[in-house]
Amino acid sequence: MLALHEYRQRADRLADHLPWAALVAPGVILNKDGSFQRTLAFRGPDLESATEAELVGACARANNVLKRFGTGWALFFESERVEALHYPAGDFPDRVSALVDEERRAAFEAEGAHYESQYFLTLVFLPPADASEAAGRKLVESEAPTARDWRASLAAFVAETERVLDLFAGFMPEIRALSCQETLTYLHNCISPHRQTVAVPETPMYLDALLVDTPLTGGLEPRLGDRHLRTITLLGFPNMSRPGILDGLNAADFGFR
Repeated sequence: MLALHEYRQRADRLADHLPWAALVAPGVILNKDGSFQRTLAFRGPDLESATEAELVGACARANNVLKRFGTGWALFFESERVEALHYPAGDFPDRVSALVDEERRAAFEAEGAHYESQYFLTLVFLPPADASEAAGRKLVESEAPTARDWRASLAAFVAETERVLDLFAGFMPEIRALSCQETLTYLHNCISPHRQTVAVPETPMYLDALLVDTPLTGGLEPRLGDRHLRTITLLGFPNMSRPGILDGLNAADFGFR
């Protein structure tokens, strides 16, 4: 990224603190520190209809996938509660099913605000530093090139995330990798109160500056634009956990992330 020391000595813009640099592959972001990130959208099993044994089995399979990650990996899980503005349209094979759906639509529109939950998993991998690779080449004789092969690192990251996606798809009802446009839209929604679709620019570079459209105010009362930011901290954890322990958040009648 562009060095700003010639113009100002400290970061004083929201874009200066964002890690995103460029879009280097379908749905893959290159960060300023040399790491790669990719975001998956997923939806777990229905907690209302699934038995406890099914939930425990899904947790065990998810744990087997997550423990594959080693040094250099970071996982970010996010749950977003957004208002459902429209009732989705459906295509039904018979008139009876269509009539039932129309009754549901009428009940949906007659009630107040409705909210739905969206879940995202962002995978971030930071390759080993150049200094550590150089030290390893001095200790182990090999025919590896002395220069960093970023294309190989990117290909390895994409291959590993694809394997993780396939493993999750074996027991998750819905999981998929975000496309380039969906990735930029998701990142924009993380730093802006304006929910809108973001098109992929012709040169997908300097994403930290392209995606910002709202100023961030810090201090004791931080705000993003005209919206106040509040953080809830957990002071204690229960002695044991269970699948769906935070399911109560899925019934909240307000938006959050």
